[in-house]
Amino acid sequence: MLIEKEGITLQPKKKTTALSQRKREEQLQKQRMKRLIWFSSVAVLLILIIIVFSIKPKPAKADIPYDTLPVLGNKDAKVKVVEFGDYQCPACKDFTEQVKPKLVKDYVDKGQVAFYFMNFSFLGEESNLAALAAQAVYHQSNEAFWKYYEALYHDQGTENSGRITPAYLVELAKKENLQIDYNKLQQDIDSKKYQDEVDRHNAKTDELGVQSTPTVLVNGTQYTGHYLDYDSLKKDIDKALKGE
Repeated sequence: MLIEKEGITLQPKKKTTALSQRKREEQLQKQRMKRLIWFSSVAVLLILIIIVFSIKPKPAKADIPYDTLPVLGNKDAKVKVVEFGDYQCPACKDFTEQVKPKLVKDYVDKGQVAFYFMNFSFLGEESNLAALAAQAVYHQSNEAFWKYYEALYHDQGTENSGRITPAYLVELAKKENLQIDYNKLQQDIDSKKYQDEVDRHNAKTDELGVQSTPTVLVNGTQYTGHYLDYDSLKKDIDKALKGE
């Protein structure tokens, strides 16, 4: 219906108002959909971020030449624990005297764990000399090695003080009454017969990113707890025993 007023034709207000209202509702609906899509996208993105950060990849296991190392316990044990150590390192001495005996009692003596040693002789020439002597003892007797290993730590002095000499290293072996050939030990130290072997141990630390001593590996995976926290180390060993 048209309405004339002073020569002007007007459209009915009711129809115009209804059309405008419908358009506004459609615009509001579109805006709500856009907001819903935006919030949904953000929510999905946040969920994906949480999932990515919550999934921790397992650390790569190190390739350790177990068959060439001194071993304490059953070499066929399910779990293999390796210590990277320096005979001049005070922390290694603490580990040997405080943690290793518990490890031996709880696992090694029961045939569940085999304990190995590798050299990380980074503290100086005297560390290298001690490593050469220990490797020479090992190549004569695996059993004698472990007695010598403990003696080197227990008799530890000030770093690079000049006390570790070939003569001292041979006398220490005699003091411990090691069942080995002392003349051969002297010759092997003097000739640095096992220098390549010690160097390979040290090179392995570069490969694995080992930066301190003692560093402990459990089945090739680096233990990240404190070296004197035996309860924490036990948890890693128990998981390895369960195959985790």
